[in-house]
Amino acid sequence: MAGLQLGSGASVPARCAYFVERKKRFCKMIPAPGRRFCGEHGQQEEENYRKRIPCPLDPKHTVYEDQLQKHLKKCNSREKPKPVYFVQDINAGLKDVAEIPEKQVPISSLSKEELENLIVRLKKASNGLELRLKEQILSHQALQEALNDPKNGESAFKHLKQQASILGNMEKLHLLVPGRCFVEFGAGRGKLSHWVDVALQNVENVQFLLVERATTRFKVDGKHKRRDSIFERLQVDIQHLCLNKVPVLEKTKLPVVGIGKHLCGAATDLALRCLVESYTTCCDGENEEPAPKRSRTDKTEVAFNSSADNESNKEERKPVAGIVIALCCHHKCDWTHYVGREFFKSVGLGPGEFNYFQRMSSWATCGMRETTTKASTNEECEGQTNDTEEHEQTFSKTESGILTVEERKEIGHLCKLLIDHGRIEYLQQRGYKAALQYYTESAVSLENVLLTAVPSPSLIPEPTT
Repeated sequence: MAGLQLGSGASVPARCAYFVERKKRFCKMIPAPGRRFCGEHGQQEEENYRKRIPCPLDPKHTVYEDQLQKHLKKCNSREKPKPVYFVQDINAGLKDVAEIPEKQVPISSLSKEELENLIVRLKKASNGLELRLKEQILSHQALQEALNDPKNGESAFKHLKQQASILGNMEKLHLLVPGRCFVEFGAGRGKLSHWVDVALQNVENVQFLLVERATTRFKVDGKHKRRDSIFERLQVDIQHLCLNKVPVLEKTKLPVVGIGKHLCGAATDLALRCLVESYTTCCDGENEEPAPKRSRTDKTEVAFNSSADNESNKEERKPVAGIVIALCCHHKCDWTHYVGREFFKSVGLGPGEFNYFQRMSSWATCGMRETTTKASTNEECEGQTNDTEEHEQTFSKTESGILTVEERKEIGHLCKLLIDHGRIEYLQQRGYKAALQYYTESAVSLENVLLTAVPSPSLIPEPTT
């Protein structure tokens, strides 16, 4: 663009072509040579002369059409090479397509009789279960300084109290010992692993694997770079995680302790199956050794001794030393992944009832409010996608007409208890001593139940030094 001509023949650079509506004049900044707009208003020129199109990998964002090929090479939504520990659907659970439930009608569409019948079946299935869990509200010295720090606000203080109690319960179960690999599922920023490492600051031979499917900002992993502890992030969905193929764990073969703080819905079931089925089964297979060759005369004796030795080895060693998971968001459970399906079937329930009960479980924390903001429950889900609709629920006149607020809460708690009891039975059937307990006050978190499991006494692994 040519500049303005002066009387002496000299010219001054052209001004920016952007009209400032508020000042009723053109911008007085001088654009770069060949440009109509200054740097401040250059985007106007870009939008006028370059077309933006939705990214074909993720239409939630756009890209300049002439930059598409370059963008596709670095887009965060591009398919990345699968890590060695990725095994498709290894922890998914249900393989029988015929058993996958059909889409259910909303609870608000049920008639009064249908809803009452559903509640009767829930109470019948819950009959005999321990309705009041034991309180196990503990703390740990590692967090005392942070708990007493006045700089921490109310939200931070609540998270610290929960983390302190989780560590206190781990210590009571003798899980804070050397020679362990701590796997934090739904790790988010990795705060729980951070405090476990602080509690074990004078201990050697400790590893941490932080499992999180999404990229996370403000991670605390950097605080441990100068420490002897090994911290490694595994960016993978728990559904596809094969722990046996994680290089650092494959090399050291340390007993694993699975941990998690507010592991949402189906993620808990995927984590349990990852630890108890896929990882344990792989380790048991590796521990089986072929029988030595003997003469024909010793054939019967060798076969008997070999079988007895294998059984003895299986009973002496358990690759998972313990599990400590703070439960959350039962309304996001899924029959396909749920580990307690056999328990549900044993009490005469199936996928249809499960789908209703998992949605009704939100009554325990939502009360009679028409919608719930991201307050007491939603903010607890570390490492999960926070969605304002996650805990929202609309109640029909049918529901509110036959149930009081307290009745709704009671039914919601029964649904949670029933789902959690299925998880307990699943662990008990696989040789674990499992329990549920309240690990913090409801004023701190409405999702205040902790699931713990350790191998039966004869199966506890020896610490590795």
